[in-house]
Amino acid sequence: MPDASSPRPTRIVFVHSSDEHYGADRILLDLAQALTPQELAVAEFWLPTDVEHGERPLCRSLEALGATVRHVDVPVLRRAYRTPARLAWLARRAMRLRRLVRTAAPDVVYCTTSAVLPVAPVARAAGVRRVVCHVQELWSRSDAAVLGPLALACGRLLAISGPVRDALPARLQRRACVVLNASAEPDRVVPLREHRGPLRFLVASRWNAWKGHRTLLAAWDRAGCPGHLTVLGGPPPSGDRVDVPALVRELGDPGSVSVVGEVDGIAEHLDATDVMVVPSDQPEPFGLVAIEAFARGRPVVASRGGGLADVVTEGTDGWTYPLGDADALAEVLAGLSRPVVEAAGGAARSAYERRFTPRRYAADWRAAVGV
Repeated sequence: MPDASSPRPTRIVFVHSSDEHYGADRILLDLAQALTPQELAVAEFWLPTDVEHGERPLCRSLEALGATVRHVDVPVLRRAYRTPARLAWLARRAMRLRRLVRTAAPDVVYCTTSAVLPVAPVARAAGVRRVVCHVQELWSRSDAAVLGPLALACGRLLAISGPVRDALPARLQRRACVVLNASAEPDRVVPLREHRGPLRFLVASRWNAWKGHRTLLAAWDRAGCPGHLTVLGGPPPSGDRVDVPALVRELGDPGSVSVVGEVDGIAEHLDATDVMVVPSDQPEPFGLVAIEAFARGRPVVASRGGGLADVVTEGTDGWTYPLGDADALAEVLAGLSRPVVEAAGGAARSAYERRFTPRRYAADWRAAVGV
């Protein structure tokens, strides 16, 4: 039995905006793993009811860790809900959630994305003294106008990169600190020197219009299809999207690209590849797949914007190009050789060991949150 004099573990309710396995969802899993067994035993993870489970539900992964998961009517501020009728609907959800927060009586309410910031003032009104938001998005001016007043209910903001913190309003930047994301240590790192033949490239993300698949495939064609490209992911459930298979069919050499689609994890594909590509046309808040590649000793070709600047060191562990510039990306792709890629892969693994391990992440996160 635990010593009666031992301190009571901090009880945290994590409120999240989706039930899938993409960037923010994987970060929530990292947060769960940063808890001690005692903290995990008293924590709760609240997932929304306004969207369907993803093909690989986050709830199952959390429950496999031993976490308590509840699907509740979280007021998630999605862009599609920014209408008078939907805002009134969200307000009713917020009122119901206030009663639930009072009943749960947590020490900390942790908003895991900006989309659930409506929960922050609700938690304060329910008597929760410590409210935290994990900012995983680059706020635009219109975002700041909507989210800024809600974020004032948070005593602490964690930003996933320097650019994410810098995009916050000045009064919120004083409450914010940067905690860079992490990636799990792989069981084995497959050395790039074991690979032979033409270089193999990998892109792994949702097929949102801004994720750069159109730019990448245009560059791939202009570079003469310089190896083999594997495309993971699939179309988003809503919003602008790109028909990746149709774009591949238009290439001069469509056989140089394999469209795999949705997968349970990217590890085996990373092991088989030489270079990860993150071709986003808009600045990425961070770029989690980049450090997943670093963990396996794979360098990264990335667009030069947002949080990727906190990850990729030009010419050392990867290469960058201007946002949306297919010609510049084509030049980068065509200029790579196996010796250059192998050297950059070693630097990528070293960068991971210095900056992006779960141990570093847990220590930084716990210090920032005060648990």
